[in-house]
Amino acid sequence: MLGVFSSSIVSPPEELVAAGSRTPSPKVTAAKLMSRFLETNSSAVSMQIGDDVQMAYTHCNQSPLQPRSFAVKDDMFCLFEGALHNLGSLKQQYGLAKSANEVLLVIEAYKALRDRAPYPANRVVGHLEGSFAFMVFDKSTSTLFVATDQFGKVPLYWGITADGYVAFADDADLLKGACGKSLASFPQGCFFSTSDGELRSYENPKNKITAVPATEEEIWGAKFMVEGQGVLAATK
Repeated sequence: MLGVFSSSIVSPPEELVAAGSRTPSPKVTAAKLMSRFLETNSSAVSMQIGDDVQMAYTHCNQSPLQPRSFAVKDDMFCLFEGALHNLGSLKQQYGLAKSANEVLLVIEAYKALRDRAPYPANRVVGHLEGSFAFMVFDKSTSTLFVATDQFGKVPLYWGITADGYVAFADDADLLKGACGKSLASFPQGCFFSTSDGELRSYENPKNKITAVPATEEEIWGAKFMVEGQGVLAATK
């Protein structure tokens, strides 16, 4: 799955900007990145959302235990990869039909977070049990919400394209060819919301997340890590 967001939606992470400046490397534009994804995945589906957002996914080569799915509801667009072990109880909690799947559940959870302030984001994501990575774009508020499971069972990466778009994908090689050294693994057990502009751990919400510059030999430009006890490394 792939999502690209202009700087008017997502401010590029300073650490990744610095990594790209420290070690210049070839990059391509967000449009070229999306074209590469569609060209290499003949069954891919893409959505253009306004002028600043494009999302795409494919069922090709997906794990049967961690399928990819997409849904739209009330101008909320969600890409989800993985599976939730407690989906049944969460559907009851949010009043969803028995036929609802993970991607619809995540949209409902995000909606609760948005509309029932103050509703802690770490509590919303912390209730999700299983393997997952997802991104929700709320067109009505131009808000992006991204999260991964606490063990990093579904990989997610983010980087900056040549024209300053922030891209999220489950394929590191795809982003490497587009973002160069402005690339990192999205830290496990964390969420990122443009509504408050922060990357945070939902297991340790009070712990600061820092970015450690990677070595020249690594494909990453930086590693994001949660400080304090039970440190969650950004990469294995």
